[in-house]
Amino acid sequence: MTEQKNSGRRRKATFLLTGTLVVLLLGGAGGGYAYYLKLDHNIQGVDINAQLGPQRPVDVDDGSMDVLVLGSDSRSGDNDAYGKDEGGARSDTAMVVHVHEGHKEASVVSIPRDTLVTRPDCTDAHGAEVPGRRRAMFNTAYEVGGPACAVKTVEAMSGIRMDHYVEVDFTGFKKLIDELGGVDITTTERIRDDKSHLDLAPGPHTLDGEQSLGLVRTRKSVGDGSDLGRIQLQQAFMKAFVEQVKDVGVLSDPAKLLGLADAATKAITPDSELDSVQELMGFAKGLSGIEARNVHMVTLPVAYDRIDPNRVVPLEKQSGQVWKALKDDLPVPASATKDTATGAADGIVG
Repeated sequence: MTEQKNSGRRRKATFLLTGTLVVLLLGGAGGGYAYYLKLDHNIQGVDINAQLGPQRPVDVDDGSMDVLVLGSDSRSGDNDAYGKDEGGARSDTAMVVHVHEGHKEASVVSIPRDTLVTRPDCTDAHGAEVPGRRRAMFNTAYEVGGPACAVKTVEAMSGIRMDHYVEVDFTGFKKLIDELGGVDITTTERIRDDKSHLDLAPGPHTLDGEQSLGLVRTRKSVGDGSDLGRIQLQQAFMKAFVEQVKDVGVLSDPAKLLGLADAATKAITPDSELDSVQELMGFAKGLSGIEARNVHMVTLPVAYDRIDPNRVVPLEKQSGQVWKALKDDLPVPASATKDTATGAADGIVG
């Protein structure tokens, strides 16, 4: 196969993180109007604009786009099997996806859930006021104030206005992987985690949905046991996921295509500007030029907290470099992540 054909194939299986990636495949769904309505019905949008109010960062119209992607355990009780935290639903995974002008490249910044931040005052989905708090764990924003508070916290941290919000439910994510037929990875060390029900020997594996969910949620058994190590696993898994979608051949398999579309639309909760098949397809089309090799992933520069070593705090100078790069629509400089805490899990999964 020529490089030109390979390039075209990659563009057909374009980048859209976690469950939303596969929504691109909806363009080929030929199940008729009834199936279109079924997919539309699957999508549960959330209107966060009213809760955020007018005091937000300036919406810069430079051709770039910023999306907050959260992985949560909020929809289903089935998520309890994977070590659901006490106290209600939380966001285990948080990524700011910056799509650069021209929509050919993307920079992704993972925010550790254990990061201590100044959480701003928020309004929850019921209109109740949620007071802000200093030295709050980042993922408590979602827990106490829902998606709008998570967005407001990210905007306060970064000074960047989020254009969109996409939440991926972990149980829906598992079903999506099963529809794909699994994801191929290679481990360099044994990964055994009783909480996530995972036991992988070193070597190649094809992970089903349950194993994939266990991998992206495992924590204590990799690296230094921190959330930073888990983020490195998540980033490595997502790259493998993108490649798996590219190679699985679903574009010639209508039945699998429809199954993927059904699973994808059930797995995600987008903001109210993306809560229909038509809107999601338009959104996905705008990302169709991004190839996996042009997606650059980093973790927010942090250090272990001196008071509580189980938490991390943003490194002011380096974090500022990250957010400034995204504001200026530039690549994140290597100096921003040099000599920062990593979790020591790099290279365990490839």
